[in-house]
Amino acid sequence: MRFDRRSGVLLHPTALPGRHGIGDLGAGARSFLDFLDRADQSIWQVCPLGPTVGIHGHSPYQTFSGFAGNPLLIDLVDLADRGYLTGEEVDPDAGDEADFSLHEVRYDAVESFTLERLRAAFERFRETASENERSGFAEFRDREGDWLADYTLFRALKAEFDGTLWTEWPEPARTRDPDALAEFREDLADEIEFRAFCQWTFDRQWRDLRADAADRGIEILGDLPIYVALDSADVWAAPEAFDLTDDGRPAAVAGVPPNAGDSGQRWGNPVYDWDHLAETGYEWWLDRLRRLFDLVDYARLDHFKGFDEFWAIPDDSDDPADGEWREGPGDAFFEAVRGEFDRLPFVAEDLGFLDAGSTALREAFDLPGMRVPLYADWCQQGHLYQPMHYPEDCVAYTSTHDTDTVVGYYDSLGDRQRDCLHYNLGTDGVEIEWDLVEAVWNSEATLAVTTLQDLLGLDSHARFNTPGTTDGNWRWRVTESGLDDAVADRLARITDATVR
Repeated sequence: MRFDRRSGVLLHPTALPGRHGIGDLGAGARSFLDFLDRADQSIWQVCPLGPTVGIHGHSPYQTFSGFAGNPLLIDLVDLADRGYLTGEEVDPDAGDEADFSLHEVRYDAVESFTLERLRAAFERFRETASENERSGFAEFRDREGDWLADYTLFRALKAEFDGTLWTEWPEPARTRDPDALAEFREDLADEIEFRAFCQWTFDRQWRDLRADAADRGIEILGDLPIYVALDSADVWAAPEAFDLTDDGRPAAVAGVPPNAGDSGQRWGNPVYDWDHLAETGYEWWLDRLRRLFDLVDYARLDHFKGFDEFWAIPDDSDDPADGEWREGPGDAFFEAVRGEFDRLPFVAEDLGFLDAGSTALREAFDLPGMRVPLYADWCQQGHLYQPMHYPEDCVAYTSTHDTDTVVGYYDSLGDRQRDCLHYNLGTDGVEIEWDLVEAVWNSEATLAVTTLQDLLGLDSHARFNTPGTTDGNWRWRVTESGLDDAVADRLARITDATVR
C-alpha cells in the first residue's frame, strides 16, 4: 500500500481538551478536527483505542482487549444530551470538585468520575430508552458477536473476582467450562449488559467522530500492537492462539534481546502459537483486523520485526538475554490478510530493526517503514535518519509517542551533534521544532507526521511516554488555546509549499 504524498498530526484522544479530566470523543475532538482542517492536514494518527489498565500505567499498548474501546473516552455531554445524565452530573464543578487538570490526565480521578456516570447513564437508558435506541443496542450486540460477548463476560468476571488476574480465577472460569460460563452469564447479566452499553456508546461516538473527520477530508491512522496483554479477554477467550502452558500461563513472553549499550527488554506479553494460527488460516488475527478496520482507515503495525522473527523469553526468566529468536508468520500471514481485505493498509514500525529479513518482508508487500530524525547521527554523512535521505516508501515523523519532543531532544544533544544538526538543516536552532517540521515535510517520504507537542514547541515535560517505565506516561493534554490559529496557519503554509 502506498499513501499519496500527504501529512498529518499524531495526537492520542486522551490528550484532547475537555472538561472531564481526559480527552473524549466530544467537543474537544471536533475542535482538533477543525485545527487539522485549518492546518490543511489529511491524517489524524492515534494510539490504540482499547480499555486501559491502572496497573500498566494506562498504557494503550497493554489493554483488557484488542477489540474493545476505552470507556474513559466516552463523551458524557452526549449522554446528557440524550437524557441519560443530568446537567449537574456532567458538571465537574458541581458538588465535590473533581481532581481534574486541563494539562494532564489524573487517571484515578477520571476513572472514578467517568465510570460512576456511565453506570448512572446505563440505568437511565434501561428505564427510558426509545425503541429505536434499544433496537440499536441489540443490533450492536448481535453484530459484534463473539468478541463483545467474551469481553463483557471477562470484565464481569474481573469484577466478580476482585480484579485478580484471570489465571488466578477458580478453575471453571479460568478454563471456560461451558456450563460454568452459562451460569456466570446469567448471574452477572447486569454487569455484562453495562459493559456492552459502554462499548455501544463508544462505538457510536467514535463512528460519528470518524464521519466528521471524513467530511473534512481527514482519515484516521490507527495503531495495532503486535502483542496483547496476558490479562486480557483476548488471551482468556482464545488461549489456543498463544504459547501457553496447560494451566494458562505463558510458556514464553515477548521482548527484545540485548543490544550494544542496553540489556534488552522483557515486555511480558505472551507470544503467539503461530503454527496453530496458520492451521486456522489466521482466523483470530483476521477477526482482530476486521474490528480494527471498522474503526480506522490505516494502521501502524507496532514492532513489525515480530512478523518476520520474534524474541521469545522463557516466562520463568527475568533476563531478556535468556531468550531466543523464533520464526514469525512471514509472507503467509500477509497473503492471508490481503486475501481477506484486498489491501494491506499498514505502516510498518521498523525502527531499530532494519535487518535484511524484516526489510525484505516489508518490501515484498509494499509497506512503508518509519523514519524519525531524533535517531539520526547528524555528523555521519548520509545517515538513514537524516530527513534529506528519506526514501519515498516511508512515513517520516518529527517525533513519536515513544520519543522525547523535538525541543526536549535538542536540549539534550551534545555540542558536536548540535553543531552538525545546525549545519545539515541550515539553522541556528532558535525554532528547532519548525526546522524539523520543514525538513520532514520537504523529504521524499510519502507521509509526514508531527506531534502537537512539537508544533507547540514544548520541551520534555510534554513527552507522552518513556518506554520501559509505567509512571507519569500518557498524561499530557492540550488545552483549547493550544489549538492555535497561528500554528495551524503556519503548518498549512509549509504543507502547501511542500505539496502535501
